[in-house]
Amino acid sequence: MNSKRSIILGSIGLLLGLGFLLFWKPSGPGTSARKQSLLVYCAAGLKVPVEAVAAAYQKEFGTEVQLQFGGSGTLLNNLKVAQRGDLFVAADSSFVAIGRSNRLLAEVLPLARQSPVLIVPKANPKSIATIDDLLKPGVRVAMANPDATAVGTLTRSALTRSGHWDRLARSATVFKPTVTDVANDVKLGSVDVGIVWDATVAQYPELAAVSVTEFNGASSDVSICVLNACGQPAQALHFARYLAARDRGLPTFTQQGYKVVDGDVWHPRPEVLLYSGAVNRTAVEPTLQAFEKREGVQITRVYNGCGILTAQIRAGQKPDAYFACDTSFMETVTNDFPASVDIAQTAMVLLTQKGNPRGITQLSDLARPGLRVGLAHEQQSALGALTARLLKRVDLYEKVSPNVSVQAPTGDLLLNQLRAGGLDVALVYAANASQVRDHLDVIELREPGALAVQPFAVGNRSNHAHLMERLLLAIQSAESRQHFEQSGFKWRGPSIQP
Repeated sequence: MNSKRSIILGSIGLLLGLGFLLFWKPSGPGTSARKQSLLVYCAAGLKVPVEAVAAAYQKEFGTEVQLQFGGSGTLLNNLKVAQRGDLFVAADSSFVAIGRSNRLLAEVLPLARQSPVLIVPKANPKSIATIDDLLKPGVRVAMANPDATAVGTLTRSALTRSGHWDRLARSATVFKPTVTDVANDVKLGSVDVGIVWDATVAQYPELAAVSVTEFNGASSDVSICVLNACGQPAQALHFARYLAARDRGLPTFTQQGYKVVDGDVWHPRPEVLLYSGAVNRTAVEPTLQAFEKREGVQITRVYNGCGILTAQIRAGQKPDAYFACDTSFMETVTNDFPASVDIAQTAMVLLTQKGNPRGITQLSDLARPGLRVGLAHEQQSALGALTARLLKRVDLYEKVSPNVSVQAPTGDLLLNQLRAGGLDVALVYAANASQVRDHLDVIELREPGALAVQPFAVGNRSNHAHLMERLLLAIQSAESRQHFEQSGFKWRGPSIQP
């Protein structure tokens, strides 16, 4: 009896001890060392390049990279259950879409592209040349599981369109859990032919690829994704940027037969330059600060009137991104920023002293004799250019000009002049006025066209274009939208859910 009791108590003690070790979080010198470790789930077909780059990264920075391999679908299902880990290297964008729909993934960095092909022994003894050859009697075929692997999913999609899938699925010798298992079966002679990635074939010198028309246009985008479960996003993104860098990880992918993207230049802590119209500052600044912390990067901001900013760009300055006050000023630098995305909009309004002592009610009142009017500078800012355009359209430009006592490059400077008592009225953006409604009166304009739209664009000469694309996504997020609306803007872009 005592013996049994001792065994039971000992078992309970052992379980408690294991539980303690599982959940114990030590403090002291060892803690930081434990944090310098990343758990990466990686599609099995990408093992060779990812393993090599992870080893180089660990050697350079001392951060341990733990790799777990499997089919993309299998790994994703495991992630859904486990809810732990740092990164996921997916072999196809379809699994990224599934991961995002299940709220498993955050940032996504593109790596490479690959296409499905047939794989046969070098001499191709069965003379395999078409998909129909796989259906001949005596031909042993290995395919990757379409529910667990990216290449299997894409194969099923392409061959369903061509009308081959049902017959081939019935006649296939074996379905394997990973693309490398398919290639190994062909290598060992267990089957005569398999369907794999073109990059997989490049890793097997004794095997050869056979391209077939059914796979024309079928390709897979390889990417590395930060998991929402990741507790150290800056460290995870550090490795992700290393893997996706044109001068670090991507050359290894090229050597292994992958068609790589044009990645960013590597830097442990990238420094990027953002030009932004001054009106955007209050709304965008919280997002920029959060992005810097999460990505482990530094953003140098230059806030100014868009006329000044675009003049600097045309003179040769190369910001990594430009967040304009209005689309009209983005259009003046399309050679440097060919594609832009509208983020928000703000109306133009009149601001007066509290109580509106001069009785200003409409735009035409700016022409009253003796009124001290503040306008933005026509050449230095989008607000000034839009103001001039508006006044000319309603035939007020010449009439208001004698009353203009202050011209400033930004609306904020006009606002300060007004609060200091140097102006009777100023024409600014509603976003400028959002924080001062308790101190100044706001008069809405009824004239059509009194509106500015704020676009964001990544520079086509940026060495960190993918990083800036992620910044754009951050600016389009639901949280960012809230900042803009609280700052007096109306939203125009999509809301990207986390």
